[in-house]
Amino acid sequence: MGPIKPPYNVAIIGYGMSAKVFHIPLIQVTPAFNLYAIVQRNPTPDNDASKDHPGIKLYRSSEEMVDDETVDVVVITTIPTSHFELCNLAMERYKYVIVEKPFTPTSKEADELINIAVNRDLFLSVYQNRRWDTDFLTLSKLVKEGTLGRVVEFETHFDRHRPEAPTGGWKTKSLPGGGGVYDLGTHLIDQVVVLFGLPDRITGFVGSQREHNPEGVEDSCTVLLHYDSTGLLATVKAGVVSPEVNQLRFWVRGEKGSYKKFHLDPQEDQLKAGEKPGDAGFGLEPDDRAGTLTIIKDGQPKSEPCPNIEPVTYSTFYDQFAKAIEGQGEIPVPVEAEGPKNVIRLIELARLSSKEGRTLKVKEHYAEVD
Repeated sequence: MGPIKPPYNVAIIGYGMSAKVFHIPLIQVTPAFNLYAIVQRNPTPDNDASKDHPGIKLYRSSEEMVDDETVDVVVITTIPTSHFELCNLAMERYKYVIVEKPFTPTSKEADELINIAVNRDLFLSVYQNRRWDTDFLTLSKLVKEGTLGRVVEFETHFDRHRPEAPTGGWKTKSLPGGGGVYDLGTHLIDQVVVLFGLPDRITGFVGSQREHNPEGVEDSCTVLLHYDSTGLLATVKAGVVSPEVNQLRFWVRGEKGSYKKFHLDPQEDQLKAGEKPGDAGFGLEPDDRAGTLTIIKDGQPKSEPCPNIEPVTYSTFYDQFAKAIEGQGEIPVPVEAEGPKNVIRLIELARLSSKEGRTLKVKEHYAEVD
């Protein structure tokens, strides 16, 4: 694909919450991108992309859209079972691709897509937006600067109290690439791997916490990531039975100190409310939601509030993707697909570990999930 000049025409496949909340607002605040087209198979009077965004092209099928030579970037926001097919379709027409997480239901599919992108000299990136959660970036700074010392326990949570099974929508179905470990665990495992790299061993507990679960959806998970060389144990938890006023987000303990944080990054709720990056207060948490940093001083633990660093916001993803196109390979895409592929690999191993009731060596047992 030859060099192209901004603004780059973006087409989105799918018009659900992901497109409306996590992608369109960010595209709209990125000067290098133009919201050009949306693929919506079945518009309704109260859910019609062409009415919400006058002037765009509305396509009924992805096949018709990818034949439009003026489309530069395709953003895939559909269900995980469609990701491989749609990524492949877009790259066959030499489009740059952004795909929602989870990348694909299997690491084999992810690996194949990576090879296609490399062979066609195309940019392929996975929307792991929570790499830009401000509390995660704050914690990352503490870890990298050595404030906590050698980290031995790293807990990352995405717990909610939703004991009743939801009705309607693909997330209520037991599908490949579905369930809690793919939905929320993907974010959490990705954050751990970004910060510490791949673990040596993995122990998974994947299943359902709901008493009534007619579809058999794996709604919850606990995944232990063992790092033998440092002694680190990273615990990833996503549960649906957690009756807490304030849900735990991070609890990290090291030889010099600890960091504890409640509440989720506010950007998702702000985007749902119609706010955008650049608006006053976007990405900022109230002072009373600051994490707590405890440091050993004079042999005793001393605690103090640990406010988040200045937010860089989810719009960074689109800014960096635009820069990658402008640099034509000199600048990497914001999330290189190899990382999310490894996350899918770990999810496969976590599910295998859970099924067989044993801890697995990551490298040694990878072939067992093919």
